[in-house]
Amino acid sequence: MTIAKGPTYGVEELKSIIRMGSIWASGILLITAYAQQGTFSLKQAQTMDRHLTKSFQIPAGSMSLFTILTMLITAAFYDSVFIRVARQFTGLNRGITFLHRMGIGLVISNFATLVAGFIEIKRKNVAKAHGLIEHSNATIPISVFWPVPQYSLHGMAEAFISIGHMEFFYDQAPESMRSTAMALFWTSISIGNYVSTLLVTLIHNFTNGPNGSNWLPDKNINKGKLEYFYWLITLLQFVNLIYYLLCAKFYSYKPVQVHDKGDNSSEKNQVELSTTF
Repeated sequence: MTIAKGPTYGVEELKSIIRMGSIWASGILLITAYAQQGTFSLKQAQTMDRHLTKSFQIPAGSMSLFTILTMLITAAFYDSVFIRVARQFTGLNRGITFLHRMGIGLVISNFATLVAGFIEIKRKNVAKAHGLIEHSNATIPISVFWPVPQYSLHGMAEAFISIGHMEFFYDQAPESMRSTAMALFWTSISIGNYVSTLLVTLIHNFTNGPNGSNWLPDKNINKGKLEYFYWLITLLQFVNLIYYLLCAKFYSYKPVQVHDKGDNSSEKNQVELSTTF
């Protein structure tokens, strides 16, 4: 009599998805940081000098183009150059592991929000020097291209961690649950945006004092403390990075299945990556 193994396989597949959960959770704060490009980074750009010519201004919303361009350039560089160079040092066909790739993305994302805070200080210093702090609709005489580094760093981070996340889920999920694993990736994006909203709400509640010291004022961003908000996200991301490194250290990859060839010639052995991060 043959014993059906379906239920056992189902349990193992579920365990595999749960095992990936810790790595999945680490990607949420990246989206939280990334979400600010469509909110407060956009507000920053709206107050800056966006003129290319006397009659043409760059739309503030188009600044995200720098994120997209940097992400595409980084992804192309990664596939065409980085992997080949890394392969010489690691001996891995992919150059580096999925976990290495995501870890690099998390580090770059930390720098993105850290830089954003310093750029905000520069913007407000220029506004103060020209007596424009109280004027919410005034154009501050500072180029809109100042925030390009923060947009570009976010693009680089996306190229590393988001693509690495997708590859990780697809590779590590059981074949019968790959669609479920990919759904986890999109779920992290949704939760990241919700966390961003929750964080802004909490900051409004805790910093909205009677003296108008709100970090994120609705009417006049010049009077706020947006740099503190960026640095708070940087701190949260740093804690998240430590959490990620611990999870990656103890994560074990699923075994690589090697099939013998019909002509009895031996295939090149693939070593299970297990706990190597």
